[in-house]
Formats: sequence, C-alpha cells, structure tokens
Amino acid sequence: MKKFVLLAAALITTSAVLTAADVATNWDANCASCHGKDGKGATRAGRTAGVKDFTDAAYQKEFTDQKAVDQIKNGMKDKDGKEKMKAYADKMNEEEIKAVVAFIRTLVAPAK
Repeated sequence: MKKFVLLAAALITTSAVLTAADVATNWDANCASCHGKDGKGATRAGRTAGVKDFTDAAYQKEFTDQKAVDQIKNGMKDKDGKEKMKAYADKMNEEEIKAVVAFIRTLVAPAK
C-alpha cells in the first residue's frame, strides 16, 4: 500500500511538472509573440492587433474562462471579418488550452 501511495504521488508530481512545462512551451510558441511573455500585450504584433492586457484585473474579471477557451480554439475576427487571432485548436488540445487559460489567470498584477 505504501508503494502505491508513493507511486501515485510521484505520478501526480510528474504530471504537474510536465503540465507546467507544456504551458510555458505553448505560451512561448503560440501566444507570447502578440501577448508578450508577461501578458501585457506590449509587443509590436500585440499593439497592431489591439490585444488586451492580461495583467489588468478589471479585464480579467470580464474575460471568462469559457470566452478565453473559445477564442483560443476558434480564433478571433474583427468587425469586418478579418482575422485578428488565428485558431489554435489544431496546435493545442482541450487540456492544453485550459492550462493556458489557467496561466493567463496568474498574470493579474497585484492590487495596489
């Protein structure tokens, strides 16, 4: 029984570490060029696309997890139908997308 508990704990720990690495890899590969490594959107591409600042608590409050998942999966278009953000459903699975959304939630700047 003791071996089973230790094995389960090791698997959970390994899974958490791999998920954290996957999130960082996915963020860097798919998101940071526009949203910035810090999530502020202060990149050239981010300013051009008008991305939101994920460190802004007010924006985070109105930006639901479901909306974030939908936008990552399906991309975004402007009012004229021009692509603002490409869809990432072909690059990330559901679990990876949800992990990116959870990561976005960690970017909120502390309240002053």
